[in-house]
Amino acid sequence: MKSLWKAGKCTSLLLLGVLAGKPAAAPAQDGEQSGGVAMSGFVDFYFSKNLARPASHANKFRNFDVTENQFDLALAEIVFQKTAAPVGFRIDADFGSANDMVQGGTQSTLNNLQQAYLSAVLPVGAGLSVDVGKFVTHMGYEVIESRDNWNYSRSLLFALAIPYYHVGIRAAYPVLSNLTVTGYLYNGWNNLRDNNDAKTVGASLFASPTDRISLIAGWLGGNEQVDSTGVGARHVFDATVIFRPTDNLAFAVNGSYGTETQPTGNATWKGIALYARYLFTGTTGIALRAEVYDDADGFSTGIPRQLREVTATLEQTLFAHLLVRAEYRHDWSSVEAFDDRHGVDLQRVQDTFAIGTVITF
Repeated sequence: MKSLWKAGKCTSLLLLGVLAGKPAAAPAQDGEQSGGVAMSGFVDFYFSKNLARPASHANKFRNFDVTENQFDLALAEIVFQKTAAPVGFRIDADFGSANDMVQGGTQSTLNNLQQAYLSAVLPVGAGLSVDVGKFVTHMGYEVIESRDNWNYSRSLLFALAIPYYHVGIRAAYPVLSNLTVTGYLYNGWNNLRDNNDAKTVGASLFASPTDRISLIAGWLGGNEQVDSTGVGARHVFDATVIFRPTDNLAFAVNGSYGTETQPTGNATWKGIALYARYLFTGTTGIALRAEVYDDADGFSTGIPRQLREVTATLEQTLFAHLLVRAEYRHDWSSVEAFDDRHGVDLQRVQDTFAIGTVITF
């Protein structure tokens, strides 16, 4: 998942990818450089087939492989980055259906900027890294870019328990060589401008006690409602442990717990996801994921329900820059939640196959 090369979620992506055998994104510095500015990117394209043949052509409770029986451009991304020494910046320009989902249909000149922030390393102790602008959330284990996850589809926890992005400021400090603490001050969840007078705050901790174990813990809290009458703060806690017993084998566990005080009482949501990944060679691997998500008060899914899923993903890297993944996923719900050819919310199970391809440059 994550690395210390910058603060926040992107901060720990590279290092944890290396530690866990994950196909982590190459930092922009590895791309083409001009005047100290590095450029890199990718194009992500997929085809998904739902065995229930839903009339809606939709895979329910998914991010971002939501389109069924159609080819879809999920995401095309171009990254420009200048490493802070002592100042720098990063711009991630995104296009495609996944970016449309992240932005939530809002109309803004910033819609195609997944991230855009200024960076500085201040001469405080071992170096205080500060970023100001728009960046992806520090919460969760999985990320928006499919190539940087072990599976092609995203987990229920990614889709339902946490936000996508924030606008604000963050500051990271390496307390020890293997321990970094980061603080965050945001406008809110998934919005460019605050929808009330309250700010959202957060914190994260990244530790690597050994070369084989990595630990990440995060918290996010603040009032996210337009009218706060009768509604209290929303809090989400998230933690991930990654264990790599050998160079080719890795395990991970991610858990989330959220709560918000509402007029009718506290709404809670929680879940846990288990991961395993094995690399047969440097270019061939398999990844497994199993998770359960409990939306006891219908906070994120509309009605009280419990969702579960298991996923198996085969991957093959071709020509050094082409990643191909074939995936089977089985979802099931405690209540009718999935569509079929006769209508919506008629089934408790959903079975899908997907082929995802990612070309990097």
